[in-house]
Amino acid sequence: MYTPRRYLMCPPAYFAVTYSINPWMDPAKPVDLPLAVAQWEALRDTYRSLGHTVEELAPDPELPDMVYAANGALVVDGRVLGARFAHPERAREAAVHREWYRAHGFAEVREPEHVNEGEGDFAVTASWLLAGRGFRSSPLSHPEAQEFFGRPVVGLDLVDPRFYHLDTALCVLDDTRDDAVMYYPQAFSPGSRAVLARLFPDAITAGEADARAFGLNAVSDGRHVLLPQAAVGLFGPLRERGYEPVGVDLGELLKGGGSVKCCTAELRG
Repeated sequence: MYTPRRYLMCPPAYFAVTYSINPWMDPAKPVDLPLAVAQWEALRDTYRSLGHTVEELAPDPELPDMVYAANGALVVDGRVLGARFAHPERAREAAVHREWYRAHGFAEVREPEHVNEGEGDFAVTASWLLAGRGFRSSPLSHPEAQEFFGRPVVGLDLVDPRFYHLDTALCVLDDTRDDAVMYYPQAFSPGSRAVLARLFPDAITAGEADARAFGLNAVSDGRHVLLPQAAVGLFGPLRERGYEPVGVDLGELLKGGGSVKCCTAELRG
């Protein structure tokens, strides 16, 4: 069911790839910053054209990865669980995000005790919080989130370093009425694949080519699914399920290890 959403994004004014903490990042490939900005603006404008509200977080010249706004927090029912980053290069972003939420009317903002990277490793469905672990977020962040939000958390083990965050391997398609997702099975441990098959028997499963194109690093409003245009194998299955895929090009942002979802935090409630 389509409903207008509210998103938080951070312009890539200072975006650069200067170090590598995942297999997608290559400091030897320079970023075309004007092109990265144009691609980001096209994504922002697409959200607005679909009726969504986009809030903008001011970039910091000392924090070039802030364009990946999804990692800064998880917001559910107006409550905010902040991030605690696994790597020191991004650690200072967490406080910037918490300050933004407090300044914009979010009364309950929690500084976490355990490492979690926001919506990178947490995904909200109608029934559960799905929580990734294995490369970034600590398993101890899962009970912390469950206690804070009062929602059942389902832990999922990521086993392929190319898919280091849950949002690179799984996308929630409907978080209001149905528990609808699409995911790449081989990114998960055998036990987690079995859990996903049990919870989501009708899920769309992606092949390796579409997963490698970051096709699962997508955002759905329940009707439109914004995803990398290179993930061509997902467009047909999405249409068959009644969704409208909207292809976007974020090739410059992919050099830093992120695409549509990484650039988008949802402000729920």
